[in-house]
Amino acid sequence: MSKSKIDQWAKSLLKKLFKKAANEAVKVIKKEIKKESKKEDSAESEKSHSWRLCPIGEHWVTDHPLWVPPTDKRPGYHTTRDGHCATNPTRGKATVIKDYLTAEEMQMMADKYFSSLSGPPASGKLPEYVIGADKFDHFIRGWTKYWNDVFKPDEPLDPDLVKALIATESGFRLKPPALNAGVAGKAHGLIQLTDQAIKGLGNPGGELLNHLVKISTEDTSDPNLSIGAAVRWLFRKRDLASHRLKRQATWREAIAEYKSYLPDMVSGKDPNPEQMQKLDDIFKRLKK
Repeated sequence: MSKSKIDQWAKSLLKKLFKKAANEAVKVIKKEIKKESKKEDSAESEKSHSWRLCPIGEHWVTDHPLWVPPTDKRPGYHTTRDGHCATNPTRGKATVIKDYLTAEEMQMMADKYFSSLSGPPASGKLPEYVIGADKFDHFIRGWTKYWNDVFKPDEPLDPDLVKALIATESGFRLKPPALNAGVAGKAHGLIQLTDQAIKGLGNPGGELLNHLVKISTEDTSDPNLSIGAAVRWLFRKRDLASHRLKRQATWREAIAEYKSYLPDMVSGKDPNPEQMQKLDDIFKRLKK
């Protein structure tokens, strides 16, 4: 075989080998992309909601100072640890709380998702509140959707009802006077969360078995955190009202439980409290 024919044969062989190797490489790349996509889908499905940053069993911890202890080879030093997912606290000795929402993650969720939502609550219907009845609508809309998505109630909570609740609790004032709520302590913020409620929302050993919300008393002056936590607490109050009534409570009855009116309403001592009548009136106006 002449040298020129050998060269042609070698080039043809190399071309075939290169094409085969390239095809194999493309197959491997596609396989890896598909595998990574499945991982992402799996991680997404393991979240309690698509808006959450961390999978079930973990919560978001924002950037924070960190002290790195010294070793034999170097001195200790201060640094900043970037935001990350951390394991949730435990209930008792071993059971990790599945869903634990922190104030930091609540802020990030609201910033990223709430501005794109539409729908109720209605605006422009409550002009008597000169401080502005509509300025918290995006938080009401966002957190009502979030908790409805998480709990999937038979009857979804209506954002207009949450807005009516805020009107009767604080008149849309961010920092109303902290009223005495008896054994529940003082009531704070837009939806008048009590000390007892704030503790119950975030206590791993408390009455909530899942979907805890960790906020502080100071956080109730933040409309996003106050509304997010209070709507979660309203879902808890619906459970308690249902237990009291021995049937599924309506959301109006859940609010009556939230306001501590339900026992007197059931007993007939005060079947239709004035504040519940006010709630009904505001809700009807929002629905017109």
